[in-house]
Amino acid sequence: MKNLYVTLSMLVFCFTSCKKDIKTETESTKVTDSVKTEEPIAEPPLDSAAQMKAWAEYATPGNPHKMMADETGTWNCDMTFWMEPNGKPEKANSTAVIKMILGGRYQEGNYKGTMMGQPFEGKSTLAYNNASKEYTTTFIDNIGTGMMVAVGKYDEKSKSMELKGEVVNPLNGKKIPYREIYTIVDPVTRKMEMFDTKNGEEFKSMEIIMKKK
Repeated sequence: MKNLYVTLSMLVFCFTSCKKDIKTETESTKVTDSVKTEEPIAEPPLDSAAQMKAWAEYATPGNPHKMMADETGTWNCDMTFWMEPNGKPEKANSTAVIKMILGGRYQEGNYKGTMMGQPFEGKSTLAYNNASKEYTTTFIDNIGTGMMVAVGKYDEKSKSMELKGEVVNPLNGKKIPYREIYTIVDPVTRKMEMFDTKNGEEFKSMEIIMKKK
């Protein structure tokens, strides 16, 4: 009798456990079925020759890089600043030494001068991405700890490049949009205009006239 009781108890336990396992498995299946995952879009395969050709085109400097190389040399920079819309302009001067680096793939600029009565030093880079057909510019200097990054395209008709990015306002730590317009005025003259945003209003915050020595 004792053995029968033990046997029946074991059967009940196993039956109950099996029901719990089936229920858990069913619930897990329902949860899994309810979560829809997007299937990745398969890219068409490229053979080795096509891959090599794509990488070669990506890595080879082209006409945009030649245009950047035309600016190699030393430039005098006449700088004008506006701290707010319709504000009083402030002047500064600097000298920029432009060169191409990494096999003519990127442009590097080194700036030195005086700003607000203090020594000023900055460094810029300019890249043209053969794959995205876009320019990217960066700028760092000794009067901050951030990096300005903007992306845009060149318009052949206006001989200008419009680049857009974001900059962090050091007063509140928030990001605000800015844009640059870089114009090729003539072979020895460049104009760079920067537009910042204050209280939701865009205003011209800087203009640099660059003259090649």
